[in-house]
Amino acid sequence: MSGWEDSTQRQAWRPYIEASALLQTRLDEDLHTTVGVSLLEYHLLLILSESPGYRLRMGELASRMVFSPSRLTYQVKTMERRGWVLRNQAPEDKRVQYAVLTATGLEVFRTADNHHIHTVQQLFTDGLDEHELHVLRRVFTRLRARLQNTPATTEHQTAGADQTEQAGSTRE
Repeated sequence: MSGWEDSTQRQAWRPYIEASALLQTRLDEDLHTTVGVSLLEYHLLLILSESPGYRLRMGELASRMVFSPSRLTYQVKTMERRGWVLRNQAPEDKRVQYAVLTATGLEVFRTADNHHIHTVQQLFTDGLDEHELHVLRRVFTRLRARLQNTPATTEHQTAGADQTEQAGSTRE
């Protein structure tokens, strides 16, 4: 473990995790205070605003939000009550539902977006030069692709589970 304590990996990880948590908290608080929208609601509205016809299959939306289907359903129902989103069944397959951005939801998104862009610039991008922005884009684009194509369990967790399973089978 001492290798990790002194490693460049840890020296990169700690500031990243602490700064990203702080940044998301500040962005969420700012959106709540000024527009009455959470950062998660903003993200959902953003995804729908960029989707063709302002609609997206619930399964695809859950995947893009990194939500379980039940969590997305709860979130969409909450936003439905506010008049920002509707759920529609797909005419071609009654088992499929779409989340659809309403005119009110689009108006809320545009108000939030104008404010959010300014806050993101103030808290994040204005403090970086062009080279740093390009590096961040490359790093996080590659990381996102890697995470999207990798199961949630890591090799370390899998190895530990294999060892536990082997130990259990020798006891039987």
